Amino acid sequence: MTASVSPAALTRMPSGVGVTQVRVTASEWVKFRSLRSSYVVMTATVVAQVGLGVVFSAVMASRWGQMGPDERSMFDPTATSLKGLYLAQLLIGVLGVLVVSGEYGTGMIRSSLSMAPRRLPVLWAKLVVFAVVTFVVTTTGALVAFFAGQAMLSGPHIQTTLGAPDVLRAVIGTGLYLTVVGLLGVALGWIIRHTAGAVGTVFGLLLVLPVLGDALPPSWTRHVSPYLPSMAGQAPTMVRPEPGMLAPWTGFAVFCAYVVVAVVAAAVLLKRRDA
Repeated sequence: MTASVSPAALTRMPSGVGVTQVRVTASEWVKFRSLRSSYVVMTATVVAQVGLGVVFSAVMASRWGQMGPDERSMFDPTATSLKGLYLAQLLIGVLGVLVVSGEYGTGMIRSSLSMAPRRLPVLWAKLVVFAVVTFVVTTTGALVAFFAGQAMLSGPHIQTTLGAPDVLRAVIGTGLYLTVVGLLGVALGWIIRHTAGAVGTVFGLLLVLPVLGDALPPSWTRHVSPYLPSMAGQAPTMVRPEPGMLAPWTGFAVFCAYVVVAVVAAAVLLKRRDA
Protein backbone atom coordinates (compact mmCIF):
# COMPACT_ATOMS: atom_id res chain seq x y z
CA MET A 1 0.00 0.00 0.00
CA THR A 2 1.58 3.28 -1.05
CA ALA A 3 0.63 6.86 -0.40
CA SER A 4 0.33 9.52 -3.05
CA VAL A 5 1.96 12.08 -0.78
CA SER A 6 5.36 11.93 0.85
CA PRO A 7 5.75 11.07 4.53
CA ALA A 8 7.51 14.36 5.16
CA ALA A 9 4.61 16.33 3.71
CA LEU A 10 2.17 14.54 5.97
CA THR A 11 4.11 14.88 9.19
CA ARG A 12 5.81 18.25 8.82
CA MET A 13 4.59 20.78 11.37
CA PRO A 14 5.53 24.43 11.71
CA SER A 15 8.08 25.18 14.40
CA GLY A 16 6.49 26.06 17.70
CA VAL A 17 3.32 24.07 17.02
CA GLY A 18 2.70 21.47 19.70
CA VAL A 19 1.65 17.91 19.02
CA THR A 20 -1.95 17.33 20.13
CA GLN A 21 -4.33 14.44 19.67
CA VAL A 22 -6.47 16.57 17.35
CA ARG A 23 -3.51 17.41 15.10
CA VAL A 24 -2.33 13.79 15.01
CA THR A 25 -5.86 12.69 14.10
CA ALA A 26 -6.00 15.28 11.34
CA SER A 27 -2.69 13.96 10.01
CA GLU A 28 -4.00 10.39 10.02
CA TRP A 29 -7.12 11.54 8.17
CA VAL A 30 -4.93 13.10 5.47
CA LYS A 31 -2.98 9.87 5.15
CA PHE A 32 -6.10 7.72 5.01
CA ARG A 33 -7.81 9.74 2.29
CA SER A 34 -4.55 10.01 0.33
CA LEU A 35 -4.33 6.24 -0.13
CA ARG A 36 -5.85 4.75 -3.28
CA SER A 37 -6.40 1.46 -1.47
CA SER A 38 -8.76 3.19 0.98
CA TYR A 39 -11.12 4.15 -1.83
CA VAL A 40 -10.75 0.82 -3.63
CA VAL A 41 -11.48 -1.34 -0.58
CA MET A 42 -14.29 0.86 0.73
CA THR A 43 -15.92 0.84 -2.70
CA ALA A 44 -15.49 -2.94 -2.96
CA THR A 45 -17.06 -3.32 0.48
CA VAL A 46 -20.18 -1.39 -0.49
CA VAL A 47 -20.39 -3.25 -3.82
CA ALA A 48 -20.17 -6.55 -1.94
CA GLN A 49 -22.86 -5.50 0.52
CA VAL A 50 -25.28 -4.23 -2.11
CA GLY A 51 -24.43 -6.64 -4.92
CA LEU A 52 -24.68 -9.82 -2.88
CA GLY A 53 -27.79 -8.56 -1.11
CA VAL A 54 -29.51 -7.97 -4.44
CA VAL A 55 -28.38 -11.30 -5.88
CA PHE A 56 -29.50 -13.37 -2.89
CA SER A 57 -32.79 -11.50 -2.67
CA ALA A 58 -33.50 -11.92 -6.39
CA VAL A 59 -32.74 -15.64 -6.22
CA MET A 60 -34.98 -16.07 -3.19
CA ALA A 61 -37.81 -14.16 -4.88
CA SER A 62 -37.54 -16.37 -7.98
CA ARG A 63 -37.57 -19.57 -5.89
CA TRP A 64 -40.37 -18.59 -3.53
CA GLY A 65 -43.10 -20.36 -5.49
CA GLN A 66 -41.17 -23.67 -5.40
CA MET A 67 -40.24 -23.54 -1.71
CA GLY A 68 -41.97 -25.79 0.80
CA PRO A 69 -43.63 -24.66 4.06
CA ASP A 70 -40.63 -25.56 6.21
CA GLU A 71 -38.21 -23.59 4.04
CA ARG A 72 -40.56 -20.63 3.92
CA SER A 73 -40.91 -20.61 7.71
CA MET A 74 -37.14 -20.18 8.04
CA PHE A 75 -36.92 -17.31 5.55
CA ASP A 76 -35.64 -13.98 6.88
CA PRO A 77 -35.92 -11.09 4.40
CA THR A 78 -33.56 -8.89 6.42
CA ALA A 79 -30.77 -11.47 6.60
CA THR A 80 -31.17 -12.23 2.90
CA SER A 81 -30.62 -8.60 1.90
CA LEU A 82 -27.61 -8.30 4.24
CA LYS A 83 -25.76 -11.41 2.98
CA GLY A 84 -22.94 -9.21 1.70
CA LEU A 85 -21.79 -8.90 5.32
CA TYR A 86 -19.77 -12.10 5.03
CA LEU A 87 -17.54 -10.85 2.20
CA ALA A 88 -17.51 -7.26 3.48
CA GLN A 89 -16.03 -8.33 6.82
CA LEU A 90 -12.97 -9.76 5.09
CA LEU A 91 -12.44 -6.65 2.97
CA ILE A 92 -12.73 -4.31 5.95
CA GLY A 93 -10.48 -6.52 8.08
CA VAL A 94 -7.79 -6.44 5.39
CA LEU A 95 -8.02 -2.65 5.06
CA GLY A 96 -7.70 -2.29 8.83
CA VAL A 97 -4.46 -4.26 8.70
CA LEU A 98 -3.13 -2.30 5.72
CA VAL A 99 -3.51 1.15 7.26
CA VAL A 100 -0.85 0.07 9.77
CA SER A 101 1.24 -2.63 8.09
CA GLY A 102 1.47 -0.55 4.91
CA GLU A 103 3.32 2.15 6.85
CA TYR A 104 5.74 -0.40 8.26
CA GLY A 105 6.32 -1.74 4.76
CA THR A 106 7.12 1.67 3.28
CA GLY A 107 8.97 3.03 6.30
CA MET A 108 6.46 5.86 6.73
CA ILE A 109 5.84 4.68 10.29
CA ARG A 110 9.12 6.28 11.38
CA SER A 111 7.88 9.68 10.23
CA SER A 112 4.53 9.16 11.93
CA LEU A 113 6.12 8.22 15.24
CA SER A 114 8.74 10.97 15.07
CA MET A 115 5.91 13.47 14.77
CA ALA A 116 4.32 12.04 17.96
CA PRO A 117 7.16 10.68 20.12
CA ARG A 118 4.74 9.42 22.75
CA ARG A 119 3.45 7.06 20.02
CA LEU A 120 0.06 6.26 21.52
CA PRO A 121 -1.63 9.32 19.97
CA VAL A 122 -0.87 7.78 16.57
CA LEU A 123 -2.59 4.54 17.60
CA TRP A 124 -5.65 6.36 18.92
CA ALA A 125 -5.80 8.56 15.82
CA LYS A 126 -5.73 5.61 13.44
CA LEU A 127 -8.47 3.88 15.40
CA VAL A 128 -10.71 6.96 15.47
CA VAL A 129 -10.29 7.82 11.78
CA PHE A 130 -10.83 4.23 10.69
CA ALA A 131 -13.84 3.72 12.97
CA VAL A 132 -15.66 6.85 11.83
CA VAL A 133 -15.08 6.28 8.11
CA THR A 134 -15.90 2.58 8.30
CA PHE A 135 -19.11 3.06 10.27
CA VAL A 136 -20.41 5.72 7.88
CA VAL A 137 -19.53 3.72 4.76
CA THR A 138 -20.68 0.28 5.93
CA THR A 139 -23.89 1.51 7.54
CA THR A 140 -24.74 3.35 4.33
CA GLY A 141 -23.95 0.18 2.41
CA ALA A 142 -26.19 -1.84 4.73
CA LEU A 143 -29.09 0.57 4.27
CA VAL A 144 -28.73 0.55 0.47
CA ALA A 145 -28.44 -3.25 0.47
CA PHE A 146 -31.53 -3.54 2.65
CA PHE A 147 -33.73 -1.32 0.48
CA ALA A 148 -32.44 -2.85 -2.77
CA GLY A 149 -32.97 -6.36 -1.42
CA GLN A 150 -36.49 -5.61 -0.24
CA ALA A 151 -37.29 -4.22 -3.69
CA MET A 152 -36.29 -7.59 -5.15
CA LEU A 153 -38.44 -9.40 -2.59
CA SER A 154 -41.48 -7.22 -3.18
CA GLY A 155 -42.50 -9.25 -6.26
CA PRO A 156 -43.79 -12.24 -4.28
CA HIS A 157 -44.66 -9.86 -1.41
CA ILE A 158 -42.16 -11.30 1.08
CA GLN A 159 -40.36 -8.05 1.88
CA THR A 160 -40.09 -6.34 5.25
CA THR A 161 -39.57 -2.76 6.44
CA LEU A 162 -37.22 -0.88 8.75
CA GLY A 163 -40.15 -0.43 11.12
CA ALA A 164 -40.57 -4.17 11.66
CA PRO A 165 -39.32 -5.54 15.00
CA ASP A 166 -35.50 -5.66 15.25
CA VAL A 167 -34.92 -4.83 11.57
CA LEU A 168 -33.39 -1.39 12.13
CA ARG A 169 -31.17 -2.87 14.84
CA ALA A 170 -29.95 -5.53 12.40
CA VAL A 171 -29.12 -2.95 9.73
CA ILE A 172 -27.29 -0.61 12.12
CA GLY A 173 -25.72 -3.65 13.79
CA THR A 174 -24.21 -4.62 10.45
CA GLY A 175 -22.36 -1.31 10.31
CA LEU A 176 -21.26 -1.65 13.92
CA TYR A 177 -20.02 -5.20 13.42
CA LEU A 178 -18.00 -4.30 10.32
CA THR A 179 -16.54 -1.28 12.11
CA VAL A 180 -15.29 -3.40 15.00
CA VAL A 181 -13.91 -5.98 12.56
CA GLY A 182 -11.91 -3.19 10.96
CA LEU A 183 -10.63 -2.04 14.37
CA LEU A 184 -9.55 -5.61 15.07
CA GLY A 185 -7.57 -5.48 11.82
CA VAL A 186 -5.95 -2.19 12.87
CA ALA A 187 -4.96 -3.63 16.25
CA LEU A 188 -3.51 -6.76 14.67
CA GLY A 189 -1.60 -4.60 12.21
CA TRP A 190 0.13 -2.90 15.15
CA ILE A 191 0.74 -6.20 16.95
CA ILE A 192 2.09 -8.24 14.02
CA ARG A 193 3.39 -5.41 11.78
CA HIS A 194 3.42 -7.74 8.76
CA THR A 195 0.58 -7.68 6.24
CA ALA A 196 0.40 -11.39 5.43
CA GLY A 197 0.60 -12.48 9.06
CA ALA A 198 -1.99 -9.99 10.29
CA VAL A 199 -4.40 -10.69 7.42
CA GLY A 200 -4.04 -14.42 8.03
CA THR A 201 -4.85 -13.87 11.69
CA VAL A 202 -7.97 -11.86 10.82
CA PHE A 203 -9.15 -14.61 8.48
CA GLY A 204 -8.41 -17.24 11.11
CA LEU A 205 -10.40 -15.46 13.79
CA LEU A 206 -13.38 -14.74 11.56
CA LEU A 207 -13.52 -17.88 9.40
CA VAL A 208 -11.44 -20.72 10.85
CA LEU A 209 -12.43 -20.51 14.51
CA PRO A 210 -16.17 -21.04 13.78
CA VAL A 211 -15.31 -24.15 11.74
CA LEU A 212 -13.16 -25.49 14.57
CA GLY A 213 -15.97 -24.69 16.99
CA ASP A 214 -18.37 -26.82 14.94
CA ALA A 215 -15.86 -29.68 15.05
CA LEU A 216 -16.02 -29.85 18.83
CA PRO A 217 -18.29 -32.36 20.60
CA PRO A 218 -21.89 -31.04 20.73
CA SER A 219 -21.73 -30.64 24.50
CA TRP A 220 -18.76 -28.26 24.04
CA THR A 221 -19.97 -26.47 20.92
CA ARG A 222 -23.01 -24.88 22.54
CA HIS A 223 -20.80 -23.43 25.28
CA VAL A 224 -17.91 -22.31 23.05
CA SER A 225 -19.27 -21.27 19.64
CA PRO A 226 -21.50 -18.38 20.82
CA TYR A 227 -18.43 -16.69 22.35
CA LEU A 228 -16.20 -16.90 19.28
CA PRO A 229 -15.44 -13.43 17.84
CA SER A 230 -17.47 -13.55 14.64
CA MET A 231 -20.38 -15.47 16.16
CA ALA A 232 -20.67 -13.06 19.08
CA GLY A 233 -20.14 -9.98 16.94
CA GLN A 234 -22.81 -10.90 14.41
CA ALA A 235 -25.52 -11.32 17.06
CA PRO A 236 -26.97 -7.79 16.60
CA THR A 237 -27.08 -8.25 12.80
CA MET A 238 -29.72 -10.98 13.01
CA VAL A 239 -33.46 -10.58 13.35
CA ARG A 240 -33.82 -14.31 13.90
CA PRO A 241 -30.76 -15.44 15.90
CA GLU A 242 -29.47 -18.96 15.44
CA PRO A 243 -30.15 -21.36 18.33
CA GLY A 244 -27.68 -20.88 21.16
CA MET A 245 -26.46 -17.45 20.07
CA LEU A 246 -25.94 -14.73 22.66
CA ALA A 247 -28.42 -11.89 22.99
CA PRO A 248 -27.69 -9.18 20.37
CA TRP A 249 -25.94 -6.58 22.51
CA THR A 250 -24.40 -9.16 24.85
CA GLY A 251 -22.73 -10.79 21.86
CA PHE A 252 -21.57 -7.44 20.53
CA ALA A 253 -20.11 -6.56 23.94
CA VAL A 254 -18.16 -9.84 23.94
CA PHE A 255 -16.79 -9.06 20.47
CA CYS A 256 -15.81 -5.55 21.56
CA ALA A 257 -14.01 -7.07 24.56
CA TYR A 258 -11.84 -9.12 22.19
CA VAL A 259 -10.94 -5.94 20.31
CA VAL A 260 -10.20 -4.01 23.51
CA VAL A 261 -7.74 -6.74 24.52
CA ALA A 262 -6.10 -6.53 21.08
CA VAL A 263 -5.87 -2.72 21.27
CA VAL A 264 -4.32 -2.86 24.75
CA ALA A 265 -1.75 -5.39 23.51
CA ALA A 266 -1.03 -3.15 20.51
CA ALA A 267 -0.54 -0.12 22.78
CA VAL A 268 1.87 -1.98 25.07
CA LEU A 269 3.92 -3.34 22.14
CA LEU A 270 3.97 0.04 20.39
CA LYS A 271 5.51 1.65 23.48
CA ARG A 272 8.08 -1.10 23.98
CA ARG A 273 9.27 -1.97 20.47
CA ASP A 274 11.43 -0.04 18.06
CA ALA A 275 9.73 1.38 14.99
